Amino acid sequence: MGLNLRRAGTASGVLLCIAGLTLLTNGNAAGTAPTDPQIVGIVVAANQIDIDAGRLAVKKAKSQQVRDFAQQMITDHGALQKSVFDLGAKLSVKPEESDTSRSLKSQAEETTAKLKGLEGAAFDKAYVAHEAAYHQAVIDATSSVLIPNASNAELKSALQSAAPLFQGHLEHARRIQSELGSKN
Repeated sequence: MGLNLRRAGTASGVLLCIAGLTLLTNGNAAGTAPTDPQIVGIVVAANQIDIDAGRLAVKKAKSQQVRDFAQQMITDHGALQKSVFDLGAKLSVKPEESDTSRSLKSQAEETTAKLKGLEGAAFDKAYVAHEAAYHQAVIDATSSVLIPNASNAELKSALQSAAPLFQGHLEHARRIQSELGSKN
């Protein structure tokens, strides 16, 4: 079963909801590699963060291009989230909280508060900058920590199969970021 998805299409200082992912690249606070249940918990938390940020952007973004991108994040990460839960159930792996997933959630709350305080073009630029940074951090953490530490071959394969989706989101966010920057 993998995390197979079809692609749904293709600010500095405000936004780095990646402290949790930085912790991830260094392992858990105790210095241990994440277990399969913790990996599933991290993926669930990371997906939900992107879904929630997308929902906020659909409501607040000024640019139709940014709203469309946000809707794509909701759709793609929602489908990925369902796949994660389905795979976890199949493998009898229940998502488990870890220092990393808690840190991700905490940082997401801070980022959301900052985003909520922005309007118009400032919101659009900040949201897209966050998405670019966040997807780069997810790609880095997935390849350097999650995949190497996944014990279950099917979980490892599912993580690998999600990589092109994350890369596509990163490239899309960077394109929008470039276009928004050229409108100044």
